[in-house]
Amino acid sequence: MNSTQNKPFTDKKNQLTDRAGRRELLAWAFYDFANSGYTTVVQTTIFSTYFVGVVAGMAQGVTPGLSTLLWSLAIGIANLIVMISGPLVGAIADHRACKKIFLLISSVGCIVSTALLALVGPGDIWLGMVLVTLSAIMFASGENLIAAFLPEIVPEENMGRMSGYGWSLGYLGGLLTLGICLAYITWAKQQGLPETHFVPVTLLITAAIFALTAAPTFIWLRERAIPVFWDKSLSNLQVSYTRLLHTFKEAARFRDLLWFLITLSVYQSGVSTVVVLAAIYAQEVMGFDTPSLIVLIMVVNVTAAIGAFICGHLQDRIGSVPTLAMTLLIWIVAVIVALLASEPWHMWIAGNIIGLAMGASQSVGRALVSKFSPVERAGEFLGLWGLVNRLSSIVGPLSYGLINYWSDGNHRLSLLSTLAFFIIGLALLSKVNESRGKAAATNPTIISDDAG
Repeated sequence: MNSTQNKPFTDKKNQLTDRAGRRELLAWAFYDFANSGYTTVVQTTIFSTYFVGVVAGMAQGVTPGLSTLLWSLAIGIANLIVMISGPLVGAIADHRACKKIFLLISSVGCIVSTALLALVGPGDIWLGMVLVTLSAIMFASGENLIAAFLPEIVPEENMGRMSGYGWSLGYLGGLLTLGICLAYITWAKQQGLPETHFVPVTLLITAAIFALTAAPTFIWLRERAIPVFWDKSLSNLQVSYTRLLHTFKEAARFRDLLWFLITLSVYQSGVSTVVVLAAIYAQEVMGFDTPSLIVLIMVVNVTAAIGAFICGHLQDRIGSVPTLAMTLLIWIVAVIVALLASEPWHMWIAGNIIGLAMGASQSVGRALVSKFSPVERAGEFLGLWGLVNRLSSIVGPLSYGLINYWSDGNHRLSLLSTLAFFIIGLALLSKVNESRGKAAATNPTIISDDAG
């Protein structure tokens, strides 16, 4: 591959101007549609509760609280691996202009490992943990890589809107997958089939939908990055470490990006906890069964899609930081409602508030990091975004799991740590200067201390 292959048009500031058309934009957003079935079925709803209640349930001799901790550990290990590898993969992908190839590899890995989860039954604790860890690694790597395309396909002023479209479409993808799984579970129960039969089938359904709906991304999304010549005596790993070291040395020039990443790591710890453990909370505390959980998450996906869509437009109008502050306030209200819930309908209220906040906060976070990232280093800086997401996916669920284990299964006490993450995150957000951060991305050599 040579340096002139697929070279985009550039302006006087060497910024990419060969932007994507509607079909390509849809192809990019459709990846969010494709991979969302994995998070809703495996991490949030069906398999998470199946693992805690059946695979590692009390019938298998597991003590109260330990199954939740084991689930949290599996997710935490996966995110630790991606936290280390994400920036390196992003740097290599930037350097060799191969984001699309890496995205294909991670997608196939997630699809195959999700399908293999169908083999996990009661007592298969270690097999379940290994496969969940592998699938989560592949999913998170793909999430980083698809995000790195965003600065290439739309200008900065439209990033919030495009990110919102992606998240909205993603929640609709999760809704479709859950709907098909619910239809099958309903039929299976009418036939008298046990949970150990219909849960594995839902995993195969999820893998198939991911494979089919990700196809447009790989057909139409273009790789616009230009390969960079490098010293052939250096390995890819050495090149990536060199670039990452250079990134951290430039911390002063991208201080708003780095401060926002710190902020993100805190509030996203709360978001990650809800994604991974909300269904377990509803099952263990409020007595929801599998069909009720699926319907609840389906409704939450609708409100999340609405939240992402609205806030995608809102942040382009009033700014990403004010929009994010609003969503964190909504998160705080939602968690308080869940903490005080005593009836199932209380969880329906909390769930819908969570949906609005979740779609909005995730969409705004990705767009803001993109705005703060120089276009030519988008993969590397979005790798840092992925690193922070992965760190939060370790800290949040693991803190919940440990508190749950130490308190012999007290989920309400565990949820207090989640509330704290959102409150602290809101306080830290006040330090982020959006105008200065965007200026640093577009012209990193001339930044005033009090700009914006």
